[in-house]
Amino acid sequence: MQRMPEHPPRLLAGRYILQDPLGEGGMGVVWRAHDQLLHRPVAVKQVLLRHNHDPRSRSVALRRTLREARLAAQLNHPGVITVHDVVEEDGLPWIVMELVRGRSLSQTLQDGPLPESTVAAISTWVLGALSAAHAAGIVHRDVKPANILIADDRVVLTDFGLSVASQEPLRGAGSARLVGTPAYLAPERIRGERASAASDLWSVGVTIYQAVEGHQPFAREGLPAVLSAILHQDPPPPRRLDMLFPLVRGLTRKQREERWSADDALAFLDRLSRRSVRR
Repeated sequence: MQRMPEHPPRLLAGRYILQDPLGEGGMGVVWRAHDQLLHRPVAVKQVLLRHNHDPRSRSVALRRTLREARLAAQLNHPGVITVHDVVEEDGLPWIVMELVRGRSLSQTLQDGPLPESTVAAISTWVLGALSAAHAAGIVHRDVKPANILIADDRVVLTDFGLSVASQEPLRGAGSARLVGTPAYLAPERIRGERASAASDLWSVGVTIYQAVEGHQPFAREGLPAVLSAILHQDPPPPRRLDMLFPLVRGLTRKQREERWSADDALAFLDRLSRRSVRR
């Protein structure tokens, strides 16, 4: 996300003072804010339903976003951003979250690819967060570097379950509408199947590849070429990936029933960590 210009303070829901925008992404604007009731800094996401033009579609998207934000608020895991409150104002959902001070993985990768040991540590946090969410019946739908925050003492996965209601619909093979970030979509999503835990794990595999190799495995010129590569091609042979390559292969199997689960991936990383300690 890019830093936006300063904006006059605004009071939201009679409680949250919006101070300045932290950035803008596909879902809307994230604000730095102050909770007047509990006297603490918070982050507030203004979710924009910009692609739902007719009133009925907009109402459905609003209800879905509020419902899934409330589900996300029930998660209790240090790798999941804490949702404090959900409010509706101006016909839009506003999600009040903890303010995590750190950089996104996307921002970090602008400085270059990361060592495998660093990516293994980040992946352990992300997979732990997903495991907790999936156990609660919550699917993320948009795992990618921009939604992974790296703080001093933890790694936090943001935007749990909130992406489906507000992002740009895409046209894809065998599907009338796709929602998500194309380069990280699992093959079954492109074929028009419902998002699932396995779909999230595919996105983790793509993210790991990108973090170590320095580029996305299915990056191509134009959306049709990207979707075709995801459906029919394997990730290119790695130049930097070594000990994590079996994990990437396990998470990016084309058939979701053959893909590693979060527990499989965490067990692999645990074995890898134990071997490193013994060396």
